[in-house]
Amino acid sequence: MRRPLVAGNWKMHGSARQNDELVSGLIDSLDDGLTAEVLVCPAFVHLRDVGRLLNGSGIELGAQSLCAEESGAFTGEVCSAMLKDIGCTYAIVGHSERRALYLEDDSLVARKFVAAQREGLIPILCVGETLAEREAGNTTVVVGRQLDAVIGRDDEIRRTIQVLQR
Repeated sequence: MRRPLVAGNWKMHGSARQNDELVSGLIDSLDDGLTAEVLVCPAFVHLRDVGRLLNGSGIELGAQSLCAEESGAFTGEVCSAMLKDIGCTYAIVGHSERRALYLEDDSLVARKFVAAQREGLIPILCVGETLAEREAGNTTVVVGRQLDAVIGRDDEIRRTIQVLQR
């Protein structure tokens, strides 16, 4: 059975000094008998430095997003190979903020999921509905569509979602 994962998405917060303090505090507070996998996902600009601080700590490093493309003229983007190269083991895809603010649709999220896997990163797939979709009773449809885009139609997954909603 897989160990539970506890992940911290730092979003667009933190300075080099704040990250040093936070990582130091995390490392000092975790004991050797930890039963969950621990992951931190700092902003892109801090990934390498945080990765160095985490070295040997048992805390994993992850990215908050990635580009679906392997390489090319994609200004401001970061590909899975770059993330792997600096020590990332995870990448978040499909976060609600990316979907809403940057209009990342299900197709792009699926491509990002595959891009992460292609390089050996473990993708963390975020799914969920907006408040309006929930209030309209569309949670199962929205989440099902988001899952279908990545892993295909699977009736067992749909049944699991329905059970979790109860």
